Amino acid sequence: MATPPIPNPSHLVSPASKKTKIITTLGPASFDKKTLRELILAGANVMRLNFSHADYSLLTQAIQDIRDLNKELGTSVGILGDLQGPKIRIGEMPQGGVLFEPGDRLTMVTTPVTGSKEEIFINYSQLPMDIRPGDLLLLDDGKLKFKALSSNARDRIEMEVISGGLLTSRKGVNLPDTEVALPSLTEKDRKDLEFILEHRLDWVALSFVRKAMDVEALRKEIQAKGQDIPVMSKIEKPSAVADLENIVAASDAVMIARGDLGVEFPIEQLPLIQKRIVRLCMDLCKPVVVATQMMESMITNFMPTRAEANDVANAVLDGADALMLSGETSMGSHPAQVVEYMVRIIGAVEAQSEIYYREHRISQDSSTFISDQLCYLASRAAYRVDAQAIVGFTKSGYTAFQVSSYRPKSGIIIFTPNQNLLTRISLVWGVQALFYDKLTSTDETIEDVSRILKANGWLKSGDTVVNTGVMPLHSTHRANFIKLTVID
Repeated sequence: MATPPIPNPSHLVSPASKKTKIITTLGPASFDKKTLRELILAGANVMRLNFSHADYSLLTQAIQDIRDLNKELGTSVGILGDLQGPKIRIGEMPQGGVLFEPGDRLTMVTTPVTGSKEEIFINYSQLPMDIRPGDLLLLDDGKLKFKALSSNARDRIEMEVISGGLLTSRKGVNLPDTEVALPSLTEKDRKDLEFILEHRLDWVALSFVRKAMDVEALRKEIQAKGQDIPVMSKIEKPSAVADLENIVAASDAVMIARGDLGVEFPIEQLPLIQKRIVRLCMDLCKPVVVATQMMESMITNFMPTRAEANDVANAVLDGADALMLSGETSMGSHPAQVVEYMVRIIGAVEAQSEIYYREHRISQDSSTFISDQLCYLASRAAYRVDAQAIVGFTKSGYTAFQVSSYRPKSGIIIFTPNQNLLTRISLVWGVQALFYDKLTSTDETIEDVSRILKANGWLKSGDTVVNTGVMPLHSTHRANFIKLTVID
């Protein structure tokens, strides 16, 4: 198979520019192919399909359009399937909702009823068995706060309103004090997973992860279907933060889902939790995504607020691999403009030297210690010689994940014969993956890819490159060599 040409630089952000990736959520405002094209050209790297609102016919068409645009534009935009998870909701309320005042008493029941001032339905039948007197229930993203007074442990919970407000149909319920017995995968999730696997998406996100065993259960379901799609764990519950190290270790990537996380934790703790998760993910070489309300005002406004610009910048400074847009691109008035503003903010932060060359400990007990150490040395060598690029060769993507975790200022260009890796790796900070299947000898391959990169304007004569990979190139081992190359 002939090596495809390098993507047209006018259609792709080059390795020398934006390193922090952007995930855009698709929805009514962005399902059409014209808008998808605009999002890609603006700088989107991954498209998120939200299975909380799954119309399979729309999603099928969007998947095909994204892949067609990748071929047309020479891009490698990935696709993330985000499972809904066991979301707890109230039932139907009267039209216009019901206004609750502090001090009101009401009953929550597990038998479907139309809600009223006295009684509302919840879709989780086990809650009367799980809840304890004094536990809080946060409704509609925390806008209303109820407290459990008592439960009959069968089908009824007596509650008091702590913070009131207007409650309308099917609002979400958060239970920060209650350990629920819900399974990590619902029947809807399993159906959606079948769709995700059938269409071979690049990533699958698991919502409301509580323990590492939730991640392992999903991975077993994927493996039982004979596939290996990587799993992204969404951190949005206190139980997940309590088991954070194990969850990150069990996951292929992590999303800091600040919506539910910010409801279940005191708001002042959220920035520190975000920084802790990002740091841990970099230490374990796992991509990390910061999500929710990044530029939410742009659902309606043409430009972000100053606070939103600061939030985006802070996430980049923390070291996030990717930033995710939700309502801004799924139902907003200016989807492509949101991405353009985010690219501008990212670019301004990435012009600062302090964000590069992070350090983290490499365990000598690890079975991959030598390869891990070599990837670290590649990053340090790039710093010492002011290399324009780190050019790697990989079949699994391992080298890319490892090198990226050190956040080198040099571009990271990964050549691979694995077609699936091209879009999968689009999530990883600083990495651009290119298809290459002409692996011969190490020296000949390095010379060939250097020629290709120079011919397409990504490198020029006199540039220094750090090459890394496995030798011999056809080996199944991990990276085992570094070579410095000066482009002729």
